[in-house]
Amino acid sequence: MSIEVRNIRKRFGDFVALDNVSLNFPTGELTALLGPSGCGKTTLLRIIAGLEQLDSGQVLLDGEDASARHVRERQVGFVFQHYALFKHMSVFENIAFGLRVKPRHLRPSETQIKEKVHRLLDLVQLDWLADRYPPQLSGGQRQRIALARALAVEPRVLLLDEPFGALDAKVRKELRRWLRRLHDELHVTSIFVTHDQEEALEVSDQVVLMNKGRVEQLGTPDAVYNHPASPFVLGFLGNVNIFHGRVHEGVLSSDGTRFALADHAETQDAQGIGYVRPHEIDVARYTPGAEGIIVQLKRAHAIGPLAQLELERDDNGQLIEALIPSEHFAQLNFKEGEKLVARPKRLRVFFDNAV
Repeated sequence: MSIEVRNIRKRFGDFVALDNVSLNFPTGELTALLGPSGCGKTTLLRIIAGLEQLDSGQVLLDGEDASARHVRERQVGFVFQHYALFKHMSVFENIAFGLRVKPRHLRPSETQIKEKVHRLLDLVQLDWLADRYPPQLSGGQRQRIALARALAVEPRVLLLDEPFGALDAKVRKELRRWLRRLHDELHVTSIFVTHDQEEALEVSDQVVLMNKGRVEQLGTPDAVYNHPASPFVLGFLGNVNIFHGRVHEGVLSSDGTRFALADHAETQDAQGIGYVRPHEIDVARYTPGAEGIIVQLKRAHAIGPLAQLELERDDNGQLIEALIPSEHFAQLNFKEGEKLVARPKRLRVFFDNAV
């Protein structure tokens, strides 16, 4: 099923939750709604599901206006962050619930229900837990059962609201890989809400970046990460170092340091801000006359594959964060307090009228 929202507006009192949002969600793809708390992503998901009423606009399912349809008529499966399983029911009965409450003329037979539930338990790799109860399961197991329950009614759309938000980091990583494999098998049009950048970039076919009730950028994970449309997108998808200055004929001048900008050779004396991700900064030992930003190594954290360096500029005291391979850091043998030179390998510039 294809999903389209057109000119969606929603207010809660004076708070604007959604401000004229229009989006397409392609059939069979997994789309992430990504953004900070309060940006409108969960409100949009609930409007698509029919759990929240819009103030104006349209929700189109396969090209038909479904804005006035009841949630039961939208053929939507919904998975919540906190599982919402019935604690007094076994795993089997939780999954069977949606099938048992169907109108009598649509309700499967007990034999069909049993076959379907066991098929779904096999799909989520938990067939051995059919007789357990939710309190006896781990968080990751409960979330997979919640997903099986949503899939039992054969939804044409699967909506997931921060499905892994209540789980620890290791379980989250395992489940999002599992969700991606499951989606590739089922090809159900799916939308999931998250504020976890890594989760959105790893799992989805397309990412919708939202901020203050509006869409900042829509694109593939590669496009939004490598070609951010705004400072918000760039900053939300990871830490950045910021350099204020003026851009003139391919050079950003910032506190006496000059950065070459091949993409802005025609720009004439414009106020701009340069953004550099920590892993896009080279760090070398200082030698007199070296080109770059002269810094002092204030702190180094070299646990894991990357060493995180906190550098302080000599000229203005600004802190710069750099990431280099831990192996490289060990070879260079930098010491805290040592004078170094930092050189941005890539600088993205946004001008003041675009900030």
